[in-house]
Parts: sequence; structure tokens; C-alpha cells
Amino acid sequence: MSINPVQDRVLIKPIIPENKTAGGLLIPDNSKDAPTTGLVVSVGPGRITKDGNIIPMVVSEGNKVMYPTGSGNPVTISDQEHIILNEDQILAIVD
Repeated sequence: MSINPVQDRVLIKPIIPENKTAGGLLIPDNSKDAPTTGLVVSVGPGRITKDGNIIPMVVSEGNKVMYPTGSGNPVTISDQEHIILNEDQILAIVD
């Protein structure tokens, strides 16, 4: 199945953080409210203004982004969890 976001929506595959170190120690979950990171899978064309102009997207496919935990709408694609959210919900592009 292929999902192509419309308008200013973004399809993101969350990056699940490791909960163990290389030595096998468990990493505590100190903050469930911390931003989540993910990989942009696809983007819509952009936001449409009232006069019909399209404002292009800032993010693009392949960007690693940070977004608030719990934001967006979860979807399952080929048994993998993804999130669809609006571009203005993205906090940052991670280099």
C-alpha cells in the first residue's frame, strides 16, 4: 500500500530509541513527554492559501525530524507504524 499525503501533511516513520546500552544496561524512560524523532517518508505539495497559491514544504523526503510525542495520526503500512501530521507540528529538522 502506498500513502501520499495531501496539502501540508507529512508521513513519518518513527525512530524507536534503544532502551539498552551496548553493554546490556537498561536506559530509564525519564521523560515520556520528550520530543520524538522520525524519518520523513513522503510529503504533500504544501499549504494552499485562500487565494489558491501553494506554499511549498520546508521538510522533504529523507529528513530526520523532531515532533511532539503523541502528535499526528498513527497509520500502519506493511505492518510498520507511521505517523501522519501537519508540517507545522514538526519542531525541527535534525542534521
